[in-house]
Amino acid sequence: MTDLPTHTEKKLGLVIDLDTCVGCHACVVSCKGWNTENYGAPLSDMDAYGAEPVGTFLNRVHSYEVQPEQGFAQTVHFPKSCLHCEDAPCVTVCPTGASYKRLEDGIVLVNESDCIGCGLCAWACPYGARELDQVEGVMKKCTLCVDRIYNNNLPEEDRVPACVRTCPSGARHFGDLGDPDSEVSQLVEARGGMDLMPEQGTKPVNKYLPPRPKDTWEEVDILAPLLTPVAAEPKGFLGWLDKALEKL
Repeated sequence: MTDLPTHTEKKLGLVIDLDTCVGCHACVVSCKGWNTENYGAPLSDMDAYGAEPVGTFLNRVHSYEVQPEQGFAQTVHFPKSCLHCEDAPCVTVCPTGASYKRLEDGIVLVNESDCIGCGLCAWACPYGARELDQVEGVMKKCTLCVDRIYNNNLPEEDRVPACVRTCPSGARHFGDLGDPDSEVSQLVEARGGMDLMPEQGTKPVNKYLPPRPKDTWEEVDILAPLLTPVAAEPKGFLGWLDKALEKL
């Protein structure tokens, strides 16, 4: 079994805005691409073009229709990956020590050379955030792109997880949630960020920003700006043509 560190120097994690996530799955695709080519064994796909394709993913997006007590029903897109919990049961249950939490940044990782694919960590995780790669026989999970965020060969703006860099709606944020002055901590404070399933006692580092209430419904005509007259009276050639046609 593996012991958890009593403290970590940083608490790197994600803040996911459920109000602005549009469920496009760009984060899923970028995560799959980066982690297939870089950290650890490639993420497998089996029968990818067949009737029942199966594959390993570190990040998935689920969509739900939610009916608030007041107001209109909402569609909420819910991205889910490893939450890098402070009290991670997936670490303490691992019989080989393959699953561990880093002291320097709090990221939970799997040493694939020590993983025997027993699946105990997947059973222990209350969020279903780990997947067994059927081809490699090892457990896979979000790494926060640890091979990317510290890569000095990349431009500074690219030293964030692939899912954060790719998100077109700006719904994913990355930083040190152990620093109360960091942008992510300030965002959590301002928007009332919350833990996923806090009753489990795992103290997840990742936070979710709740959807804003949609109390009113305003119809928007997206073509209206294009149909607005550019001038009250035609001028130039069009003005002359308009007058000429009136005399016919």
